[in-house]
Amino acid sequence: MSGEAIEYKSGTHQVNIYTTVLEISVNKWMTCAWGGTMDKCAVMHFKWKFDWDKLKNQGIDKFTGHITVSNLFNTMKIDVKLTEHNLVFIAQFECHNNYNNVSYEYSLTPHYAPILEKLDYDKMFAPSDQNDTILVVDGQKLHVNKTFLSYHSEYFRALFSSKGQVNEIPIDGVFFEDFALLLSTFYPNPVFPNDSTVETLLEMASCFEVSSVINIIEYHLMNNSKINSEKMLWMADEYVMPKLLENCIRELNTVEKARKLKQSDEYENLSDGTKAKVLDRIMDFI
Repeated sequence: MSGEAIEYKSGTHQVNIYTTVLEISVNKWMTCAWGGTMDKCAVMHFKWKFDWDKLKNQGIDKFTGHITVSNLFNTMKIDVKLTEHNLVFIAQFECHNNYNNVSYEYSLTPHYAPILEKLDYDKMFAPSDQNDTILVVDGQKLHVNKTFLSYHSEYFRALFSSKGQVNEIPIDGVFFEDFALLLSTFYPNPVFPNDSTVETLLEMASCFEVSSVINIIEYHLMNNSKINSEKMLWMADEYVMPKLLENCIRELNTVEKARKLKQSDEYENLSDGTKAKVLDRIMDFI
C-alpha cells in the first residue's frame, strides 16, 4: 500500500569549487542534506543524503520517486528508491555557459509494509492425535509432539527425557508470545521470520538450542532484510551465523562504512575475533 507523495522544492544555490553542503531540509519528517561542488571542467557533482528513520514508526517500508535538478539551461531527472535510512544519491551535472545557480526538487511516494496477520496460537497448538505432551507457558497450554521437538532441539530432547511420562511440562522464564513464536517458525506449519521478529527469534532459538531457526533467520537476513549493516553484523557475531558474518564484513568496503560501524552502539558489543576480522578488512582498502 502506498501513500501520498512527499514533495519538496529547494531554493536556488550557487555552486563552485569551494561549496560543499548547499542545503539541509526537513519536510514531513524527511531530512535531506544536499551537497554540491564544481570541478575545473565546469561539471557539478551533487550528493543527496536522506534520513527518514522517524517515518518507519508509521509503518513505512520504502520510498520510490525521483529527484530533479536544474539550472537555467538544463534539467536532469534521477530515479530514487529508498529502502533504508541515510541513503546517498550522487549525480553529475554539466554547467552550460558557466551558469552555476542550481535548484532541485524531489517527489517521493511512501510504501507501507504489509500488516502481518496475528497468529492464532490456540489453533496452531490445539490438541490432536499427533501431539503427545503439553508445554505450559505463562499459564497457557501448547499441545506438541515430543519426538518432533526433540529432533530439532537438544534442549527439548533432554527436557522430555528427564520428565518421563509427565503430561504437562512447565517452561519458565519466558513469555508465551515469544515461546509460541519460536515454535511456530518450525512447527507445525512454519511461519517465516521478518525484520520485526528476528531479534526475539534469535534470542529464543539460542536459549532453546534450535539451530534450524537460526539457519532460517540467517537466510532471511542475507536475502530479504532491511536491517542496517551494523546491527546485522552484531547479530551474525552474537548468534554465530558465519555466512552472514562473512557477507557483512565483505560489504564493509569504504572508509565511510567503517567509520559508521566504529561509531555505532553495536561495535562495542562485537567479539574480539570479529573486531579483528573488521580491522583486517579495513586494511584491504585504506
